[in-house]
Amino acid sequence: MRMATTSGIRLAFIVAAGVGLMCGSAATQAKPWRHALLNAKADAGILLMAAKRGFDEKQGLTVDLLQVKDDQIGLKALIAGEVDSFEGGPQGVFAAAARGADVKIIGCHWIVLPHGIYVRDEIKKVEDLKGKSIAVSAPNSMPDMLARFALAKFGITPDQVKLAVIGGDHERYQALAGGVVEAAVVSNEYQPDMAKDLHLLVAGRDAVPNFLRVCMVTSGKVLAERADDAAHFLAAEMEGLRFALTHKAETVALTQEIIHARPDDKRAEFVYDDAVAHHAVDADLPIPADKLDWMQQQLIKAGRLKEPIPLAKVTAPEIREKALKLAGK
Repeated sequence: MRMATTSGIRLAFIVAAGVGLMCGSAATQAKPWRHALLNAKADAGILLMAAKRGFDEKQGLTVDLLQVKDDQIGLKALIAGEVDSFEGGPQGVFAAAARGADVKIIGCHWIVLPHGIYVRDEIKKVEDLKGKSIAVSAPNSMPDMLARFALAKFGITPDQVKLAVIGGDHERYQALAGGVVEAAVVSNEYQPDMAKDLHLLVAGRDAVPNFLRVCMVTSGKVLAERADDAAHFLAAEMEGLRFALTHKAETVALTQEIIHARPDDKRAEFVYDDAVAHHAVDADLPIPADKLDWMQQQLIKAGRLKEPIPLAKVTAPEIREKALKLAGK
């Protein structure tokens, strides 16, 4: 497994098949797979378990990982053929499919949002956000849509607030802590050490329980050429997630290693416990039609989608079914 980072669509992969990853005849049989995902955070041990602890190699793949700032970059990389798959919110998939892109959801693992709208202490209720600035990310990204959907639930329209596009979680949190904005959509990983004058106003899982955080996405082109490899990749993810969800100490330690956390940093443990307590991660990577349909309806209401897209057009359940068999279930 090799990891790279980028802040834009220009990507560079250095493929060294088998070097330092496998030995003997297994190395010659391993196939490269390029996968994009969001920058590593306090959930990294869960999301990267398959790649970091040999589950990909077990399925006959050498995986090059590309870390990206937001979903839109990963989606663009997939459409451009720069990666074979990416993991991110499904809302971008619908938007891309509506414009003719051949993209396919093959499974969703983080099915409950760990994010929420965090605010300064003077804001006591959602209605107090009227006229205030809320830090989100790029249009159609999860933070952007979470803010819009959560506000709509309380009868607030986007024109009644100021949605400010401000980078990733870290940048949005810094903007909130520094007083640049009055609210921000950020991950719950900031709760353990959150400044005393900040608090959680509304949890994403409560405001929008049907919002899917992360799905695995590939393209019709990749599936036409490498359907078996896609199934093996998904099977490795399933096995890695199963291990992560049943081995807390190892998973927290892996997160600490990946993000170079201090020994007393409590974020990884907090995120892990929260994910397990709320059944946020499903290692079988379902393709929940009800939640996907709900998300489409919200996109239509928000004017981001003209009409629903048949799920059969943007999903490939046959890959998941094969992956379940490969993963032993």
